[in-house]
Amino acid sequence: MPGQILHQSVLLNEVVEVLSPIHGGYYLDATFGNGGYSRAILDKADCTLLAIDRDPDAIKRGAQMQAEYAGRFYLAEGRFSNLVDLANSHLPEVKGLDGAAFDLGVCSTQLDQPERGFSFRADGPLDMRMSKSGKSAADVVMQSEEADLARILWEYGEEKASRRIAKAICRERAETDITRTSQLAEIVQKALPAKRPGQIDPATRSFQALRIFVNRELDELKAGLQAIERLLRPGGILAVVSFHSLEDRIVKRFLVTRSQYATKPSRHQPISEGFAPTFELLSRKAILPNKKECDNNSRARSAKLRIARRTDAPLPSTFYDKGFRQESTDQTSFDHESLWMMEARLCD
Repeated sequence: MPGQILHQSVLLNEVVEVLSPIHGGYYLDATFGNGGYSRAILDKADCTLLAIDRDPDAIKRGAQMQAEYAGRFYLAEGRFSNLVDLANSHLPEVKGLDGAAFDLGVCSTQLDQPERGFSFRADGPLDMRMSKSGKSAADVVMQSEEADLARILWEYGEEKASRRIAKAICRERAETDITRTSQLAEIVQKALPAKRPGQIDPATRSFQALRIFVNRELDELKAGLQAIERLLRPGGILAVVSFHSLEDRIVKRFLVTRSQYATKPSRHQPISEGFAPTFELLSRKAILPNKKECDNNSRARSAKLRIARRTDAPLPSTFYDKGFRQESTDQTSFDHESLWMMEARLCD
């Protein structure tokens, strides 16, 4: 598309450096997009890589790379919740991955295509489906109750004016169908005070909320983190790049709880003997892009990279931490209430 800005992988050098690909190693790019991470990993070492993406357009874009790295590069359409099955299908002989990279959120290529309906900056169908299947954003806007719309905008967009916007949407849809991105953007913009210099567009949070809800992004992220906990070998590296607080909060909480439960037991009720953390944090704080990258790529400004190394600890039998659950055949039991209390203390 003329004028389209090619998607740039954020924190690419930092991700490849921490993964440190080795000859003969096995790696996962959980968000193929335009293949930035995949290509960099494959060029760094004579290794094998499985890349996945839920967007069929991304799979089409990766066809040339499959020919270029034949025998070392596998590309599959799927979601984070399918990771274990995809890995078992494409890498059946592999005992564990040496590293995995996640680049969360929406791809710039998707934003630059008005027909995908992700952006309020150009008119297009109000779609937002990454996989091109299931309910669209227009379906959600037209069919949801006002209270449910307000909840979606609040929980997934952290939009303080969620009730006001939901009311405006319901008022407008009573008169006409809302099927275009420009319609929704105008409704939101009219419902909120005018944008002041330096502020984001008033429609930003509403579009983010609908996209996350339509694609179940947060649920998929939780499922992906659980899956990679199973797939990484001891010593395998996890690198996750997030772009807003909802994503980063989930990643941070997962890594903190998985790495510190055993070292900071509750003074009220200690963890059962035998539990060991499944991850070791390689950096206690998120890694941020430098000024040069932010100047060259505005999308990088909100990026955070969190990294951890898989330990040799087995998976707990049942592991709860407010939304994270992992089950295995091991019958070791834990007190779930004490885990919740501990997680709340660790993440404060």
